[in-house]
Amino acid sequence: MSPLCKHTAFIALTTLAWIASSALGADNNSQGVAKDASRQIQLDKRYLNFPVKTGAARRHLAVIVDGQVVREFDIELADAAPDFWVFLDVSRWNGKTATLRVDRLPERSGALGGIETGDSIKGSEDLYHERLRPQFHFSTRRGWINDPNGLVFYKREYHLFYQLNPYGWGDAQKHWGHAVSPDLVHWTELPIALYPHRYGDDCWSGSAVVDEANTSGFKTGDDAPLVAAFTSTGRGECIVYSNDRGRTWTEFAGNPVVRHRGRDPRLLRYAPGKHWVMALYDEVGRTRNIAFYTSPDLKQWTFASRIEGFFECPDLFELPVDGNPNDRKWVLTAASSEYRVGQFDGRQFTPQTPKLPGQRGDAMYAAQTFSDIPAADGRRIQIGWGRCTTPGMPFNQMMTFPCELTLHRTPDGPRMFWQPVREVESLHGKKFVWHAQPLKKEENPLAKVGGELLDIAAEIEPDSAREIRFQIRGHDVRYDNQSHELICGSKRAPLPLIDGHISLRFLVDRTSIEVFGNGGAVYMPMAHISEGSNSPLELTSDGEATLRSMTVYELRSAW
Repeated sequence: MSPLCKHTAFIALTTLAWIASSALGADNNSQGVAKDASRQIQLDKRYLNFPVKTGAARRHLAVIVDGQVVREFDIELADAAPDFWVFLDVSRWNGKTATLRVDRLPERSGALGGIETGDSIKGSEDLYHERLRPQFHFSTRRGWINDPNGLVFYKREYHLFYQLNPYGWGDAQKHWGHAVSPDLVHWTELPIALYPHRYGDDCWSGSAVVDEANTSGFKTGDDAPLVAAFTSTGRGECIVYSNDRGRTWTEFAGNPVVRHRGRDPRLLRYAPGKHWVMALYDEVGRTRNIAFYTSPDLKQWTFASRIEGFFECPDLFELPVDGNPNDRKWVLTAASSEYRVGQFDGRQFTPQTPKLPGQRGDAMYAAQTFSDIPAADGRRIQIGWGRCTTPGMPFNQMMTFPCELTLHRTPDGPRMFWQPVREVESLHGKKFVWHAQPLKKEENPLAKVGGELLDIAAEIEPDSAREIRFQIRGHDVRYDNQSHELICGSKRAPLPLIDGHISLRFLVDRTSIEVFGNGGAVYMPMAHISEGSNSPLELTSDGEATLRSMTVYELRSAW
């Protein structure tokens, strides 16, 4: 019998044994005494594929090569038929024999024997086309993702790093995943950038910059070094660097560079002072703060100041007011996306506004903006963690669609606006256009629009109507013309009339709807599992109103 047939027979027998024991009402313990188990396997292909059963017991698994533990993690191994497969890239040990050691595995479990090598991800035949896969928001091939990290642009590539549990559907042990894009729309997932320093010492959130002048001295080739800072949960704030455009990373020998009670370092270059700044979440007693440190070389850091009232994942950047390059202000924000506008002298942030609400939806957290966007482009582009759950899928959560941030004067003072980046237009397909017309109770101008993925823009005069209502693939978005509020599910935000009208824009994907009101003065990213193109689109009014204009594009998948 060939090795493949032997392996197939083994899996079949262990699966039958597990099914039989389950039919008798057996639990894991009745499969035999749980004990440590091990298996040797030849690393002759790129990946190890692991069978996963969401909700199964989490077991500690170690991969041992040449007597050294090279990877270890917790995983919900499937004793029998898996929900899906996850993978570990073992190409660096190609040709070697590995020992796989699993703690407390029931005797008759098929989990250890079910682990396979392969040159592709097992079960990935429908990759990026799964039922709940976002089609123009980034999501990882396998596992859980949350905070975007290390957003940086270098040599025509946008780099997106992100918090990743590559071994299961739930929020657990954190690595830095990595993807790149030429246009913020089409992403290519690369190998994991950062693995935990050791088991239990996770790689939490951080940021990245281009050290164009090589102030760090890390440069070894023709490319400028990319330098990233992240929180090592067992050590403190750490620095890593790359000399091959982010493909591989080296730890700075002097890590950790900052020890404190906090996390989430945000690096930036303060040009007037010719020094680097690290903004990070910092706790002093019961006070939550953003602290600022400075450095000439990204290696030696000195505390400068702190400001109270922000929690997790800070970001700090400068924006022109109404596009005027001679009138610029700094924005300090954090995980909730609440922000303050003020001035920054390279060491201390001086606020000129109270804390202001940021995004108004239920699906965004821990957003970060890109470093090192070329001056010729000049945009400040933000991506957040899209908290959109995907039950039954081999992946979980996503990133919000990239938005350009701008700062505008309003009657209430300077305020941030959000708009989807123009690159979304590369996905535009079939187009529908409406010109000025009455909006009547009994008529639905969207009745003949199809498509599951949509970009909708409308300008409406509510006139005497009490409510304008969009029904978008099973999700209600309403405008209350009495309170002048935009209402999405349980979320609401002020949206005053501008010269008697409002403008609304919707980006509709399979698990989210992102709503932009009055040119981005209101931004509401909402988690919503779409009912697909079988569910009608509706635009209705309960009274006299006018549709000034509306454009709808069906969108193509970015995959």
